[in-house]
Amino acid sequence: MDLTPFILKGMSWINYLDLIRDLLSTGKTTGPNQNEDLLHYTNLNLHRMERIEKTIVIDPKLVDLIKNIDEPQSWLVLTEAWCGDAAQNLPLFYKLSELNPLITLRFVLRDENLTLMDKFLTNGARAIPIVIAFQDNKTLWKWGPRPASLQQTVIAFKNQPTFTHEELKTLLHTWYAKNKTLDQQAELLEILSN
Repeated sequence: MDLTPFILKGMSWINYLDLIRDLLSTGKTTGPNQNEDLLHYTNLNLHRMERIEKTIVIDPKLVDLIKNIDEPQSWLVLTEAWCGDAAQNLPLFYKLSELNPLITLRFVLRDENLTLMDKFLTNGARAIPIVIAFQDNKTLWKWGPRPASLQQTVIAFKNQPTFTHEELKTLLHTWYAKNKTLDQQAELLEILSN
């Protein structure tokens, strides 16, 4: 699949945040489903992304790896504004892309790009966010929808729920707040080192 058209129509980080703000100002979120819960999550997520972007500390080893990328590559992100995992992870990818002008980072909405999404399913599901790094239309790596350590928690919950979906969300966001992107950074260090 040629990913270039998605990069060309994709949004920058600033445009993605502006889209979310504009939608919220009209009582909406991204995607075809509009309801109070999704609107509430979108508002929370905007604040999360803004906070994480301001407070994130990137491992110097990861900084070096990113700065040493010496050929242009694109990072394409499938996301939606209401997605809590996206809010917790995307500021990291933005901050990393800012370290090297050879990286083009663009965001596309999952529900407007299901053909693309269906090429990058997670265990058969349209889980987001998904970050696809590619160069000359060759996929270099894929990351998402959440750190592997946290993904195990979600899989265990889906296989045998021992608490409510609301309790799962609280558990996930508490984990993200304590972890401060350390697991995501460790995974990216491994990916980029190979």
